[in-house]
Amino acid sequence: MGFLDILLGRTKPAAPDLDRLFAVPSAAVTLEAAAGFTPTGRGSVCFTTVEGGAFTRIREDVEELLDADAERAGSPVESSRDEYGYTWLLSRRGPADLTALAGDLHAVNTALEGSGFGPQLLCSLVGFENADGQALGLVYLYKRGTFYPFAPLPGEKRDSALELRIKAVLADDLHIEQDLARWFPVWGAPGL
Repeated sequence: MGFLDILLGRTKPAAPDLDRLFAVPSAAVTLEAAAGFTPTGRGSVCFTTVEGGAFTRIREDVEELLDADAERAGSPVESSRDEYGYTWLLSRRGPADLTALAGDLHAVNTALEGSGFGPQLLCSLVGFENADGQALGLVYLYKRGTFYPFAPLPGEKRDSALELRIKAVLADDLHIEQDLARWFPVWGAPGL
């Protein structure tokens, strides 16, 4: 960061810290005890859509890497595109295997980052739900290195009060995004 950046009030963006994804399993214990939300076993990675052979090879490498896990049954990762044109890679694990799911999300992010697709990475999401079926996602913002809760309601509405309560509950467990304007809705995200 140079002198002109300091004068103009520019700040250097936080570097992504993918290892923060490994804090989710311990945060899940707090989340269940304090708010009654348990993991669904689903998580996803979102990035700007990339076309071409290089990305296809990376996707195949990621699938091969995740498929190497002998404990996993079925497809290791599913790819889909949302209505906004973003690509999502969804991983499924047993609800009790949150540590392996965090490892899957870390592996997908690391593979994409290591292959030069880091600037296209947007977020990762880990799904939770309570006994009433209320969905909750813990969203990791790749470019900020922070998490925020997303609690969708039917009709593309959000349960903002629940999101703020979860923010307070997980303040000691996760690096929570403090700028609420960056708590973007991820409607229909795979894994939610």
